[in-house]
This record gives sequence, structure tokens and C-alpha cells, in this order.
Amino acid sequence: MKRLVLFSLKSFTGPFIVTLLISMFMLILQFFWVYIDDLMGKGLSVWVILELLMYVSASLIPLALPLAILLSSLMTFGNLAEHNELTALKASGFSLLRIMRPLIIIVLLISAATFFFANYVIPAANLKWHTLIYDIQNKKIATILTPGVYSKHFEGYAIKIDSLNGNQCLGVTIHDYTQPTQLRTVRAKEANVYKSVNGRYVFLNLKNGHILEELDLQNPLYGPNKRINNPSGRPSRVSKFDQGVYKLDLEGLDLNRSKEDLFTDKYEMLNVFQIDEAIDSIEVKKTRLLGNFVKQSTLGFLCLNRNIVKTTQNDPNIAARPLDSIEPIQFNKLLNTDQQLAYNLALSKIRRNQQQLDNQQQFLTTLDRETDLYWIEFHRKFALTYAIVVLFFVGAPLGALIKKGGFGAPVVIAGLIFMLYFILSSVGDNLADTGTVSPAVGMWMAAVVFTPVAFFFTKKALSV
Repeated sequence: MKRLVLFSLKSFTGPFIVTLLISMFMLILQFFWVYIDDLMGKGLSVWVILELLMYVSASLIPLALPLAILLSSLMTFGNLAEHNELTALKASGFSLLRIMRPLIIIVLLISAATFFFANYVIPAANLKWHTLIYDIQNKKIATILTPGVYSKHFEGYAIKIDSLNGNQCLGVTIHDYTQPTQLRTVRAKEANVYKSVNGRYVFLNLKNGHILEELDLQNPLYGPNKRINNPSGRPSRVSKFDQGVYKLDLEGLDLNRSKEDLFTDKYEMLNVFQIDEAIDSIEVKKTRLLGNFVKQSTLGFLCLNRNIVKTTQNDPNIAARPLDSIEPIQFNKLLNTDQQLAYNLALSKIRRNQQQLDNQQQFLTTLDRETDLYWIEFHRKFALTYAIVVLFFVGAPLGALIKKGGFGAPVVIAGLIFMLYFILSSVGDNLADTGTVSPAVGMWMAAVVFTPVAFFFTKKALSV
């Protein structure tokens, strides 16, 4: 019995790790393909790229697991069947279900770990990489060089510009502190800003300027008695130029990191308990909103009655009287002019209420939409966990039936099956996202469709 368990684990572990790494690699490539325009030409340090890669990898692991489970289970039992090991085990009195039992336990543990990962680790990872990618997307020269403010983003330099129009700067001042005992100040009327092809450097093409160099005070050639027309009292020299180029290194330039609090309320950054609290909060908000609208509308029409009485009966004390003490207006008893006036007042109030009602309806629609997004993420965590188990019961029996191992036929078959699963998942996600179906139906669509498929293959393999 112990040998069977060890044999099953050994046969499954290798293909599982390999397929998981391959799946992760493919998903990471897809991520960088989507965000390549945001990452290129920003002069990002290696550590920033590695940090982003770490957070993205953590968020992609549960997405790679279904494919890894499907492919590895298909390869494992395909290898066993191809080398007649499965036949030998059956001849020894072991049923296919008995042979699968150790791996079923492992898959259930992986499924449980996946839910834990999706519920606690992924929200934190999503928060990290969403914040980081937001900062990278907004890392532009325009944000580094702010008019009227000294920029100290570049180590050893303090740069100020008067204005910025595209890549053209006016009124450029550069304080160069790269030499510890010497200050070099460069001023130019204008400059054009360029970035190198690799995004590592920023070039300032300076025009019509001068350079003020405060010389080394520690040099005996420039003592306190040898000042060169400098109000600061330090020896200096001035040189003019028509055109010059300043090269600034972007490597390792720190990003302006946003506060993560800006993204903590997004559904992708919450676990199921936080999602439940968020949904309850939205429902309370909706109830309160509807109650306030009814109250305001009722009060509005009572105040309308007061205004009509005040206007038509010229009662100066009407404002001090309680609303419930004012008798309703008898419209047919009013004079024609007063009737027209009352009609106009009522019509104006109805129009205002209608506009307010439309605004409230739009806001309620927005809240309903937000609730759906929370429910989508809620069901996504459970559906993903269940999908791992379902795809195992698709791959393992199918591998025993086709009797093909390795990376040949199993990879093709698993790829086709997972493609179908992915399409169904994407369709369900889009339908739920657009409100065509409920979040539960959309997120569970693929898993529910594949459940009878898993049952069919398992029953077929057990009967062979």
C-alpha cells in the first residue's frame, strides 16, 4: 500500500512541477505582452522589475494550477497505461479508483491550498502589483520635471524648469553636486528633453546658457583673498555656451510610490469575508438612499402645499406653522390665477423630483453594478477551487483511456481541453461582467459544464 502511494506521488510530482512552471511562464509572458508599452523606456531598475514579477507570479499561480493539474494527471496516467504499469496494478487487484486515491487526496489538498491562496495571498499580491504598475504607468518625464519645483529625482542633481511644453523646457536651472567639493550651476533659456532608446538616460539639449562653477575651496590656489566676482564669497568662474547636452541617468530612479489605500477597496484586493462586508455595506447604502428619497419627496410635497398656501392666501405666518397642521389645498376653490400659479409650482416640483429620481436611479444602477463585481470575485475563488478537482477527473481517466504519455499527444489533448475550459470561463466572465447573467451562473459556467464530462470519462475508464 505504501509503495503504491509513493509510486503514485513520484509519477505525478515530476509532470506536475514541470507543467506548472510551463503554465506560469506562459501566463507571465502574456502579462508582459499586455503591459510591454508601459514598461519599456521607463528606466526601471532590475529590482523594480523583479518586485513586479514576484507579485504578478503570486497572483497567477491559481490560474496556472488548473492547466497544470489537467496536463500532469493526463501525462501521469497516460505513462502508466503506455508502459503497462496500470495493467499490472489492475492485475494485482487494484481498481483504477483505488490507484487514483492517493492523487485524489493530493489534488484535494492542492484545491484547499488554492482557495487559501486565492482568498488571502492573491488579494495582497493584486494590491501590490496594481499599485506598482500604476506608478510605472505614470512615470513620465512630465512628472519628474515639474515646472517651478526643484526636482531631486536624479542623484547628485537638483533641476528646476520654468515651463514644460511637450519635450521643450524653458528656463532651465541645474545644480550639479556630483563633485563633493565643487558646486556647478547650469542655466539655459531653453532645452529639449529626449530619452535614450533603451530608456536608461534622459538627455537635456541645452541652448543659450552659462555655467557657474564654484571652485574647490580646499585648493590653495583659491583662497579667501582670491575671489572672482562672486557675491557668495566663493571663488568661481563663468562660461557661456550656445548649445550643450546634459546626460542624466534614469537607472534606479525611484518611483513615486502611491499609497496602497487608493486600491484597497477594489474587489480584486479583498478576501471572501471582506467582500461579504462590502456587499452588506452597499445594501445598507441602497436602503438608506431609498429611505431618504421617499422622506425628501414626501417632505417636498408638504412644503409645496405650504408654498401654495403662502402664495395664494398671502399668509405671512404659514412658515412658522407645523406641516401637519396645514389643510390640503382645495384646487377647485382657488381663483383661476391662483390655480395657474399652484399648477406651475406643482409642475416645477414634479420636474425637480423626476430629475432627482433619475439621478437616484443611475446611482442605484452603479451600486448594483458594484455589487455584481464583488459577487463575481466571490464566486471566482470557489469556482477556481472546484475546477482543479474537476479537471483532475477529466485528465486522469482520459490518460488511462488514450494510453499515451510524455509531452506528445497528452499535451495536445490537454491543450484543447483547457482551451475549451478557458473559452467557457471567459464567456461566463464576460456575461457576468456585462450583467447578462448572474455572477454565480457566469463564474460557475465552465466548472458546471465540465462536471458531466469528468463523470463520463471517469465512468468510462473504470469500466475498461
